[in-house]
Amino acid sequence: MRGCAPIAAAILCATAALAEDVTLNRDMLVPAGNGMFDASGLTLPDLAGAPTLAPGQTAPGARLLRHLATQGQINGHNGVVYDNRDRGHSTLPKNAFPGLTRLHYGEDMGRGDYGLATRIRLPATVIGNSSTAVTTGARPRSLPRLAMTTPGLPRQIYSLYVNNHLYAYPEHRDHDAVDLFPAAWPLTVTSQGSSGSDKPLLDAFLMSLAAFQPDTMTYLQNNGLVAPTLQMLLRRNLLGVESQASYLSSLAHPSAFDREAIRTERMVGHAASLTPSDIAPMVRLSVQEDGFSHAAGLLQRSEVLFDTPVAIARLWRGFEGRKHMRLSAVGTHDPLGRDIRYRWVLLRGDPEKVQIKPSDDTATADITIDWHDAFIQPTGASRIQTSRVDIGVFAQIGEAVGAPSFISISFPTHQNRLYSGPNGSEPRLVSIDYDAVARQAGFDPVLYWTAPWTDAAVYDAGGALTGWDRKDASRMRFVPFDDTGPGYRLDGSDGSLPTVVEVPR
Repeated sequence: MRGCAPIAAAILCATAALAEDVTLNRDMLVPAGNGMFDASGLTLPDLAGAPTLAPGQTAPGARLLRHLATQGQINGHNGVVYDNRDRGHSTLPKNAFPGLTRLHYGEDMGRGDYGLATRIRLPATVIGNSSTAVTTGARPRSLPRLAMTTPGLPRQIYSLYVNNHLYAYPEHRDHDAVDLFPAAWPLTVTSQGSSGSDKPLLDAFLMSLAAFQPDTMTYLQNNGLVAPTLQMLLRRNLLGVESQASYLSSLAHPSAFDREAIRTERMVGHAASLTPSDIAPMVRLSVQEDGFSHAAGLLQRSEVLFDTPVAIARLWRGFEGRKHMRLSAVGTHDPLGRDIRYRWVLLRGDPEKVQIKPSDDTATADITIDWHDAFIQPTGASRIQTSRVDIGVFAQIGEAVGAPSFISISFPTHQNRLYSGPNGSEPRLVSIDYDAVARQAGFDPVLYWTAPWTDAAVYDAGGALTGWDRKDASRMRFVPFDDTGPGYRLDGSDGSLPTVVEVPR
C-alpha cells in the first residue's frame, strides 16, 4: 500500500501488512448497470482453517462459538469481508476475528471508502458499517434516512442486499423521541444511538456468519440469502421475542436496534442449527394496484417514495381519507422448490384503520389504509412517536419463517388534518392547517413542506371536492380546486424551510 491519507494513517498503515487485508483499486471495477460496479478484479485470500476468534475475545456469543469450532462444523470467515466506511472511527479491533478479510481502498478511489455503501459489489459476503451521519446543512439525517430519501439509492442498496452485503449505521437523532424514518426496510440495519452504537451489530453478524454450517453458508451465498437470513436471526432472537407469534409482531421489527436487546449468543446458536431446509426464501413484492398517485396534493407530486422487491414506500400527499393497494408476492422463489405460505402482518398502525385481506393462496393481498394522525409506537422497553404504517410480509415453509419484506406509508402529520365520517365509512377531509412553522411542527424538508394558510374543504351537492375556503394571516377567500384556481410552487431558495406559495396560472 503506497502511503496513507493523513486522516486514516494510524489505522490503515498499522494494518496494511496483515495477511487478511485486501485493497480495492479503481481498475478492479467493472460497470454493472444502474450505476453499480462489480469488483471483479478483487482477489480474496484463502483463509480456510484460520482461527475464528482472537484468544481474548469475550463478546457475547464467543464462548458458544469456540465450543462449536471444536466440533469442526462451522463455516468461519473464509470468503467474508469487513468493510469499514468511517476511516477507523468505529471499527472492529484488528485482531478480533483473525480469519476475517478486511477491505481497504486505494488512493485512486477518492471518497469511495466513506459513508453510505451504495455502488460497489464485492465477490464476497460483506459485513460493513459507517458510524457517520449528515450533520451539517439544512437537511441533517442518518445514513439510512439519506438512503431512503434519495432517488435511486434504494434500488442500488437492494442490489447489495441480494448480493450478500449487509451494512449497519447509527440512527443519530432520527429515532429518539420521534421516529423520523419514512419507511421500514431490511436493506440495512440501524442501531439506536450515535458513534459506536453499530459495533454490537457487527459482532452479532460476524459471529452468526462464522457459526453457519459450511453447506448452509454455501447455500445462502449461492442464493443471495445471507443478508435476509442475518436479518431474520437478529429479529427472531431479540430480547422479548420468544415465539413465532412475537416474531410476527412489532416487537421484532423496530426502526432502530438497541444494543441491550441484541442476544448474540442466541443468534449464534440459531445460526449453527440451520440447514438449507430450515431457511424460508426472501419475499419479493410487486404492486398490482396502487391507490397512491404520481401527482397528488397542491404541488401535484408523486406519492411513490420507492419500490424495491423487499421494501415499498409511499407518502400520503393526496387529500383522500382512504387509500387502497393490491400487493403480490408471486415473484418469490424458493431455491428448493417448496410451497410457500405468506404471512401479511400489520406491524405498525391502528388495526381499526388498516385492513389486510390476503387471497386464498396468500400470495396476494388487498390493503386498505385510512389516514393516521401521529401516534405512539411501543419499541421494546420504550415508546416513540411515529407517523408511519408498516406492514410486514413473511414467507413461511413448515415452521420456518423468513425475513420480513415491508410496505410502509408515511403521513405528513406536521399538517394538522381533520377528517370526518361515521366509523367504518371512508373518512372525508374537513380541513388542513399547513402552517407547520407557526405551530413549530417538525417535518422532513426533503419530503414535505409548509404553507402559511389553512384550507377548509368545500364540496358540491354530489360530494365532489370543488375548492377551499383559504384563511391566511390577512383574509379568507374561496380558492377553486381546478384550473381556474392558482398554481403553486415551492420556495426556499434562501435556505429556509420549503414553503408552498401561490402563483398565477
